[in-house]
Amino acid sequence: MTEARAVARSLPLNDTYAPLALSITANATGAQGRHADALAIYDEVLPPVGRTFGADHWQTLKLHSDRAQTLAALGRYAECEAECAAVAQAASRGTEEELRNVERAAANGLVFALSAQERYPEAEARARETLTAHPEPDRLTLALRLGLARSLNGQARHEEALAEAERARELRRGLPPEESRTETGAIELAVATALLGLRRGTEARPQAAAAHHACLASFGPNHRRTVEAQALLDRIDGA
Repeated sequence: MTEARAVARSLPLNDTYAPLALSITANATGAQGRHADALAIYDEVLPPVGRTFGADHWQTLKLHSDRAQTLAALGRYAECEAECAAVAQAASRGTEEELRNVERAAANGLVFALSAQERYPEAEARARETLTAHPEPDRLTLALRLGLARSLNGQARHEEALAEAERARELRRGLPPEESRTETGAIELAVATALLGLRRGTEARPQAAAAHHACLASFGPNHRRTVEAQALLDRIDGA
């Protein structure tokens, strides 16, 4: 974050690289659990990026997708849903590989936002649709599999959720560490949630504790996933 901010400050805001450096700053800020600060940076950087690249360029759409997922981290799920849906639709009109990836990232944000609003069947349908269209084994498929597991847990289909989480774990083993880092703790969290739903709390607790430890170390105490892992631990201990 410090390095990206230094690059941004060394360049005029109308320079191509200045807003991109600020977008990296926003990503790094959000990864530390400072979601409101990250949103403010996205709002600052989106206008110059849009002017530089155009509204439908993949760089602009990626920033909108990242901003939308920051809204979800702040609990603004309906806004996240609307923005992700708009980004996915815009990205679907292009043919570049970068636009395909933006479309999948926006779909992943949409899956999360739908589940957060307890619209689990819609979340499941969107996750399955995107996974079928783009089955390549990469970090976005990992995130979508975890989104699918979340939607299944929300429907109390815990055996299926556990199977999806284990598929995600197997996928992670084949990815370079830098590609799966954003999903730190997410697999263990999905597994623990499924095990608790299956009344296997003794098995669930080590998974939830591992998720919390990993998220605390990587993201800090205020990141949404760290908070979710702590809440799950509290549920297990109170059961």
